[in-house]
Amino acid sequence: MAKDSLHIIVRYYSAVTFSNMSDLHDLCKFPQRPITDAYVDNLKYYLKNGIPATYTVEEAYNYDNGIEEEPTTTTTPLHLICTHVPKDLTADEVGIVSQLVEILFEYGAGWCFTDVDNKTPGCILIKRGLQDLPIYQQIVDAGVRAELLLRKVGEYDMEVISDTEDLDHEAFVGVANKTETASEEAVDLRAKTSPEKPHNASNVDQEDDAPDAPSQNQQSYLNTKLEYVNDDALVTKDRKDGVMMSWESDIMQLGANTLFKKGAYIEKNELDSEINILNIGFGMGIIDTMIQQQHPTMHYICEAHPDVIEKLRTDGWFAKPNVKILAGRWQDELPKLLTQGTFFNGIYYDTFSEHYSDMLELFDLVVGLLKPHGVFSFFNGLGADRQVVYQVYRKLVELDLENYGLVCKFTDVDVPETLFKDGRNSGSGSGSGSGSSADDDRDGDKDGDASVWDNVKRSYWSCPTYYHPEVKFIDF
Repeated sequence: MAKDSLHIIVRYYSAVTFSNMSDLHDLCKFPQRPITDAYVDNLKYYLKNGIPATYTVEEAYNYDNGIEEEPTTTTTPLHLICTHVPKDLTADEVGIVSQLVEILFEYGAGWCFTDVDNKTPGCILIKRGLQDLPIYQQIVDAGVRAELLLRKVGEYDMEVISDTEDLDHEAFVGVANKTETASEEAVDLRAKTSPEKPHNASNVDQEDDAPDAPSQNQQSYLNTKLEYVNDDALVTKDRKDGVMMSWESDIMQLGANTLFKKGAYIEKNELDSEINILNIGFGMGIIDTMIQQQHPTMHYICEAHPDVIEKLRTDGWFAKPNVKILAGRWQDELPKLLTQGTFFNGIYYDTFSEHYSDMLELFDLVVGLLKPHGVFSFFNGLGADRQVVYQVYRKLVELDLENYGLVCKFTDVDVPETLFKDGRNSGSGSGSGSGSSADDDRDGDKDGDASVWDNVKRSYWSCPTYYHPEVKFIDF
């Protein structure tokens, strides 16, 4: 059938009935090619008639089979689009698929819901090698918008209500707009299959840590005993949460180089006569050792955990003539530096069990502590257990720092392949924070060989690229 005639038929959809709400799911599986405006019209019809953009395959299956339990996974229409979008799209089809995704977001689709395989829509595109499609960037942009909105909602303690709560499936059966009559039915783009039973969710990774766990709560972490495992890792003694690991050394070297090469010079060839560096979070002392090798005028180290402070004392850091230890939380110690008029050429931040909301508070202090030509950097693990989330936070950091007159430039650095060998949990992935799997579907260590993650509870890195941040005032 020609494209034009296909479109003409769909223009008369207003009196069409659909058998059940799963028709939306069938539409998103692209049962018919080419992908034309007919898909857009049918999607709008379903959504305008009240099928939620977040209506999941699991909800449909439970309804069809009389199951009353709340589903634990959320395979949404957006997941289905990302799963079934053909790899050989024409230029026109790329535009249509982008419209479908845009419409779903307009109707409230979520960018980071996880399906039965614990993957977000963006994860699915990465797995399929389709992250260069425009819809991937649409998902990232939606993530940025959602995070900014949730932040604002949180300020006012507003309640967010799911659009599938108390959903009346019966109300949608046979729904029709009777204001017009149609000579023909809408084009049936539905797959000719019965609803599928969701896969067994047993392959989903372990659940997130509790809010009061050391990995999630700063005070809980500070009250938890730590253990140095040879020279390889710093972990919580009982739970084996990875606080810091030796594989981060190359990243720390990038940070140290940035502090001195970018922050020590007033002008291109004019070295500052006094170079002061602040590191927030000592951990294993990797970057602080590198900072000392550059011979700063003064080297401030802010560390709050009593076991790490004892390590600083044992290893002689308190006795170094150009080192000043700030023993306490940066939230308490850094305001004192502001009142003293202490300014820095470079500030580095790498703490454990803090969140992006904490970083936003830190930005308030950094902007007052940096010299005009100074530089700020940090260990960028924001959302690094999912590549799509990592890219969302890359954009958020840029936007938030602009509010302070700061510009953040990222350098893309490949991370070692050894990070994706995990003999303990082959092929299932892991990650701190969201418990996600590696988005690029690196299969781990099939043979169970030694892994860099052997001494820790789980991997906290799943991205093939590290985004190294360099933050300076815009005029510099």
